[in-house]
Amino acid sequence: MPINAGSEQAPSPMAGQNDSSSVATNGGGNSLFRQANSPVFTTKTFQKLEDDIKLVGKNILYHEENIKYLNKVRGSFGHKIADMEVTLANHQSSSKDMTKCNVLSQKRSLDETVERIMQHKNSAASVLCHLTRNVSKMSSARNVIGVLATLGHVDNINLSRLLSEYLGLDIMLAIVCKSYQGVRCLETYDQEGSINKTAGLYRLGACHGKFIDGRFNVICLQHLIPYVGEFMPDDPQRRLVILEPKLPNGESPAGFLGFAVNMIYIDNENLDFVTDNGYGLRETLFYYLFSRLQVYRTRNDMLQALPLISHGAISLDGGIIKKSGVFILGTQEDIGVSFGIWSGDSFPSKEYTEIEKEMKELKWKSDRINDDIQREQALLATEKSKFEVKKKEFLNFISQRLIDPMQHPVQATHEGATTPKHGLSKTIIEID
Repeated sequence: MPINAGSEQAPSPMAGQNDSSSVATNGGGNSLFRQANSPVFTTKTFQKLEDDIKLVGKNILYHEENIKYLNKVRGSFGHKIADMEVTLANHQSSSKDMTKCNVLSQKRSLDETVERIMQHKNSAASVLCHLTRNVSKMSSARNVIGVLATLGHVDNINLSRLLSEYLGLDIMLAIVCKSYQGVRCLETYDQEGSINKTAGLYRLGACHGKFIDGRFNVICLQHLIPYVGEFMPDDPQRRLVILEPKLPNGESPAGFLGFAVNMIYIDNENLDFVTDNGYGLRETLFYYLFSRLQVYRTRNDMLQALPLISHGAISLDGGIIKKSGVFILGTQEDIGVSFGIWSGDSFPSKEYTEIEKEMKELKWKSDRINDDIQREQALLATEKSKFEVKKKEFLNFISQRLIDPMQHPVQATHEGATTPKHGLSKTIIEID
């Protein structure tokens, strides 16, 4: 499109005009800017419009590249997660590891435990369980771990009832805290030493129509003496290496099944928990509760091994010996709250646990990437809207120049350059 001004010609700024994508991806349209940068249009206004379009174009490219990269990463995570799910499925079918049925059964068992706890109305444990279910975040959540009965599972209903009876209802309903800060969050006192029921767990419960009567136990892990020995090698459950009782001939006593502290299954969420000193639940909480409590198949087996029992023992048919040497006789009592039942044939293998943990981390990262992609898409849409506005301003500026060139005389840009003069009546603009 030639521009005829007397005998001189200048290229039309409309030549090479393209859409927003072309302007954004080609530095703002080289052909258009080359013509617009002729002496006819070298003004501050034009320069600002040009710079604005280039900047918005760069921003568009930046967000498009970000989205492309994030989609690529999300895709790779998706492939890895799918492979892990296949691997876990193979483990479940070949090695009798955790199955979907077992997981659902475990969750159902935990739900049943919580329901039984909540039947003890006006107890601190029932209030805490209610808050855990209905309140997404509590200020003391990092220090308050939960009710003791919900923190472990066993693989035998008799063992569950016996361990619960051995500990007693008050301990099974105890609240477990990481440090003394958690204990202080549960209950505070006024200047006279009376309980302030407008603060702590009392206040939170009252906000939900739940109230606490009577005393309750709180176990503070920070103040427990932990187990400091070795752990079983390659064991994801980190069970403790404790010397087994031995007869004079070096054999284990008949019917000896193991130590109660190692028969507790800790789920993955609580398995990763550590105190500020680096100790887990097994070597703090459960070692404090059970120490070297022995488990036997029958009462007769337990009594035969009596000389080897120093920290108490239980038998699956109902026998209980306290660590102090006190024999618990009479009919077995169901205290109503017991540990949940782990329905798997065995504890998950180390490989299974590691894969499951890695898969959870990848799913978490994938969710974060989805959030990032949505944010980048919103920013991209904003920049594209800005681009359309800037493009319209730019084209309006050029159109105004073409419509009324006589109002915009141009100064010489270098020595000897030919400059159209204001009021040149013979200027003719022809656009092909």
